[in-house]
Amino acid sequence: MRAQPKASHFIDGDYVEDAAGTPFDSVYPATGEVIARLHAATPVIVEKAIASAKRVQKEWAALSPTARGRVLKRAADIMRERNRELSELETLDTGKPIQETIVADPTSGADAFAFFGGIAAAGLNGSHIPLGQDFAFTKRVPLGVCVGIGAWNYPQQIACWKGAPALICGNAMVFKPSENTPLGALKIAEILVEAGLPKGLYNVIQGDRSTGPLLVNHKDVAKVSLTGSVPTGRRVAGAAASDLKHVTMELGGKSPLIVFDDADLEGAIGGAMLGNFYSTGQVCSNGTRVFVQKGIKDRFLARLKERTEKMLIGDPMDEATQLGPMVSKAQRDKVLDYIERGKAEGATLLTGGGIPNDVSGDGYYIQPTVFSDVTDGLTIAREEIFGPVMCVLDFDDEDEVIARGNATEFGLSGGVFTTDFTRAHRVADQLEAGTLWINTYNLAPVEIPFGGSKQSGFGRENSLAALEHYSELKTVYVSMGRVEAPY
Repeated sequence: MRAQPKASHFIDGDYVEDAAGTPFDSVYPATGEVIARLHAATPVIVEKAIASAKRVQKEWAALSPTARGRVLKRAADIMRERNRELSELETLDTGKPIQETIVADPTSGADAFAFFGGIAAAGLNGSHIPLGQDFAFTKRVPLGVCVGIGAWNYPQQIACWKGAPALICGNAMVFKPSENTPLGALKIAEILVEAGLPKGLYNVIQGDRSTGPLLVNHKDVAKVSLTGSVPTGRRVAGAAASDLKHVTMELGGKSPLIVFDDADLEGAIGGAMLGNFYSTGQVCSNGTRVFVQKGIKDRFLARLKERTEKMLIGDPMDEATQLGPMVSKAQRDKVLDYIERGKAEGATLLTGGGIPNDVSGDGYYIQPTVFSDVTDGLTIAREEIFGPVMCVLDFDDEDEVIARGNATEFGLSGGVFTTDFTRAHRVADQLEAGTLWINTYNLAPVEIPFGGSKQSGFGRENSLAALEHYSELKTVYVSMGRVEAPY
C-alpha cells in the first residue's frame, strides 16, 4: 500500500482510528491497485469530530482576523513548499496526470489560504449607519461549526476552497472527502495544525453516503457546504433546511460553449478540449455542449479530431501524459454507457468512444470522445456525463443558440468564443449561468466568485463573496438620547 495514512481520520490535531467503522479501499485509478485501506466514520467518530470543533471554535473566533490570517498564510507557504509531494498524492488519489496536479491542485488550494489570509481584515468589516442623533453598526460574525462535503475530482482544492473562508470567518470545520479520494484532505489538516491552527478546528473524517446525514443532521452544525451531484444536493439541502442550517451547494452542469464563425479557430478548439478533456472530463463546469456556428463547423470538426487523436494517454506519473484514467471503474462504466446511448440515438462518433488499446494494466482508462451531429433532445446532450465526452451541436444565429444554450435545468457555467466583443458581452449577459468565460474556458482563480444558478446550486465559493456564506450580519442600534415611551 503506497499511500496508507497513519489512520483514517484527523481529529483534534491527530490521527484517529476506529476499526469498528466499515472498511473501504482507496484504489489507484491508473492500475486498479489498493494503495490504502481506511474505515468509515462511526457515530462515535462523528461526535468526537464535532465536539472537538465546537470546543475550540469560540476561542478561534475571538482572535482578530489578522491573527487568523497569519495561520492561513503559513499553511499556504507550507503547501507550496511541498507541492510535488502533495501533487503526487493527488495523482494517486484521483488518477489525474501529474502535469495537471502540479499546477492546478495543491497550488489552487494554497492560493485559497493565501487569499483569505490576506484579505481578512478588510473583507470582514462591517458598516456604520448614521441615524440622525442615533446610529447603528453592523459586524460579520461566524456561524459556528461548518461541515464541508467534498467531491472526488479536486479533493485537495475543495478541502481548501471550503476550509479557507470558513476558518478566516472564525468558524470551525469538519470536512468529509469523497470515499473515492480520501487521502489528500488528511494532509491538508496536518499542514494546518503545523501552521499554527488550534487543534480541533479543522477535522477530517472519512465516510460514504451514510456518513453525510450524521453530519448534516447534527444539532451542533450551523452550515453545510457540498460539492457534488444535483441528486445529492437535493438530499443534503432538504435535510439542512429542516433545521434552517446555512447551505452552499456547488452542483453539476451541462454547460454551453458557443463558438461563432469569427472565432479564432485554434483558440476555440483548445478551449473546447480543455473544457471537456482536462481531468479526464471530470469537471462540473465543463462546456460539454459545444455549439459551433455552421459556417466553420466542418473546419472545426476536422481540426478537433486531429488534435484529439494526438493526446497522450498513459501513466499519470509521467509528466508527458495528458490524459489519465477515470477515477473508478464504476465511473468509467457509466461514461461508456452514455457513449453507447449516443451512438444508439443517432449521434455521429467522430473519434474515441472506447478503451484505449495501448495502455497496460487494469486502470480505468477511456479514450477522449467527440460526437458530432448531436441534437438537443439526445440523452448525451441533456444529462451530465462527467467524463471525456464532447457533444458538438451546430447553430445558425445568435438568438437561436442563446435559447438552446439556456434550455437546460442546469446553470453552472458557459463560454463564448468570438472576436466581436460586443456580441461576446451580449451573449454572456443572456446565458443563464453563474460563471461565464469569454475566449477562454474553466479558469477559476480564487479572486473571482464561483457557483451556479438553477439546479446547479446556490451560494458562491472563492472571492470576497464567499465570506457572506460563512458569516452572518449582526446589527447593533445605538441610542444617544432618552427613551420616549407613550405609556
